[in-house]
Amino acid sequence: MGRLVLGLDCGLTVTKAVLFDEEGRAVSSAGTRVPQETPRSRWVERDVDALWRASAEAIRSAIEGAGVAPEEIAGVGVTAHGDGLYLLDAEGRPTRKGILSLDSRAHLITERWESEGRFERMLEVTGQVPGPLSPAALLVWVTENEPEVIEHSRWALSCKDVMKMRLTGEVSADPTEASTSFCEVNSQSYSPEALAVYGLEGYESFLAPVVGCEEVAGVVSAEASELTGLAAGTPVVSGLHDVDASAIGIGCLEPGQLAMIAGTASINEVISDRPVTDPRWFARNFVRPGQWMHMSLSLASAGNLEWFVQRLCRADYDGAASRGEDSFAFIEREISAVSQGENEILFLPFLYGSPHGAAASGTFLGMRGWHTRGHMLEAILEGVVFNHRTHVDALRDAFTISEGRLTGGAVRSRRWAQMFADVTGLNVLLTDAEESGALGAAMCAAVGTGVHDSLEEVSSASVRVTETLEPDARSRERLEAKYARYHKAVKALAEVWEAQTMVL
Repeated sequence: MGRLVLGLDCGLTVTKAVLFDEEGRAVSSAGTRVPQETPRSRWVERDVDALWRASAEAIRSAIEGAGVAPEEIAGVGVTAHGDGLYLLDAEGRPTRKGILSLDSRAHLITERWESEGRFERMLEVTGQVPGPLSPAALLVWVTENEPEVIEHSRWALSCKDVMKMRLTGEVSADPTEASTSFCEVNSQSYSPEALAVYGLEGYESFLAPVVGCEEVAGVVSAEASELTGLAAGTPVVSGLHDVDASAIGIGCLEPGQLAMIAGTASINEVISDRPVTDPRWFARNFVRPGQWMHMSLSLASAGNLEWFVQRLCRADYDGAASRGEDSFAFIEREISAVSQGENEILFLPFLYGSPHGAAASGTFLGMRGWHTRGHMLEAILEGVVFNHRTHVDALRDAFTISEGRLTGGAVRSRRWAQMFADVTGLNVLLTDAEESGALGAAMCAAVGTGVHDSLEEVSSASVRVTETLEPDARSRERLEAKYARYHKAVKALAEVWEAQTMVL
């Protein structure tokens, strides 16, 4: 079997631990769920200690499932949801619940910054216009609303860096996470000027030391060994933000490659050898110094389908699952029954967020009495892809895109994956990575522990393209016309959404 590496991926709802062999093939995997807490409107939190216990359980289960000795694991790579905020004291204990990137309590902070005309300077210095999920906006919110928490806090970390600290006892960040707020975009390093644009002068001591993504940041402690089943002393590499990990896990390493992640969020990212700033995307550090990841995103992707299935198809979906059917087999059967002709329904996939302002909401348009659930499901798939294209088109204004690679929930549906090719007009490559984020983290661990010599080498060994989807001319023509109607609808509803927000 050779040497193994473990990738730990702490998502917004599920934490997964996956053991990979030297060729990037999953040997064993395990997942655990950590409940989200919403104690107030706009708040999305979770218990940090519960997250660590869930992560340790997933790691132990993956090792036991593989039936291997812990000493066969050469190293551990960690990734997790980016942004949000996790505050710890000097002993590494949480001083409050972890704040997830789904949280929007800091919206008044970012609105204040916008009204004060500060966004332009923030973009110039940091390479991004911050949203409510930004660590900087959340740190300001905690400072203003929970000063006693700040008083007892020593570190402001990302989710991944908290889990890394629990594994090793050492506190560190990596270049990709460091650039979520507090780096100067050109130098790619922490900057007093970056802190100052947010009004966070004097917070330098809250920032963790930066260790390269492929460098060893510590070793598994005796305490973590007992909980996880990992051998004490196993190297743990610094790791990376999950969007970068997913890009690496599907083979996006070079400028011009587009990674589309269709998960909770619509994430669309292009690597470049120079930073290009624009309010429509974040320009952040990529894994290697001298490269940037340009990420255009919104919380408007596959989560819309999950909501519809769970709220409106639950009984039929559960029945299909009890018969051993894949979840997308149920969806495909529903759509296939109605997809012979034109589907007039438009779905605007803004249940959780949008690139068109905070007021935009999820909307079905064109519904008639003869439409069925299948029509609505097809419209949801199309609407999600249309939103991805909005971001892809923004990136095309500045970058020449050579190919698209797709990961996330959409790859489980052949129909949905083909839509990405038809709507964007790009060849869309699919790989065999079922857990691209965990694989990307494990690939960094493979380099950091000497299993492979470089990211290029481990990518060549680990990433396998299984299919290239080319745009279908007839489908593309139909969807191009529908995409134009989609954008007309977005513009037309702007005032309605604003008025609705005033009522809520």
